Amino acid sequence: MKNTASVPHKILSMHQLQQFITVARLAGKTIAFTNGCYDILHEGHIFSLSQAAAAADLLIVGVNADSSVKKIKGENRPVNNQHSRALILASLVITDAIVIFEEDTPLKLINFIKPDILVKGGDYTLEQIVGAKEVMEYGGRVIINPILDGFSTTSIIEKIKER
Repeated sequence: MKNTASVPHKILSMHQLQQFITVARLAGKTIAFTNGCYDILHEGHIFSLSQAAAAADLLIVGVNADSSVKKIKGENRPVNNQHSRALILASLVITDAIVIFEEDTPLKLINFIKPDILVKGGDYTLEQIVGAKEVMEYGGRVIINPILDGFSTTSIIEKIKER
């Protein structure tokens, strides 16, 4: 029998996140961080999240709040609200903690977490990755994962509209 009761408990407030990080550091665990909108979870997301999870002992995922997604993707997004998106990510065995952030970028969150490894997809260059400079300044690493071609939320939405 699976322990599904723990799924919502992976969605953390900033206070809970601080406790999570403290316990992880005391246990000598390495932390990877990645972020995104994750509006409609697809194979490309799973590939990227799996790569991020493999880079460290624990994976924290930052999820853009609904207001942030609207600014980035437009008024018709997100399709799924922030709680739904966070809950779906929390249900994945490869994620350890999910945190929703309101800001336009995850820089404040990255500076708060101070991950050992910052992970982004291959559609970014090192210079474009928010927080890369800060993570490298304190000795962390930045990993740019390849993008799995043919998978994007925008293309999924377009396919649905065509039908």
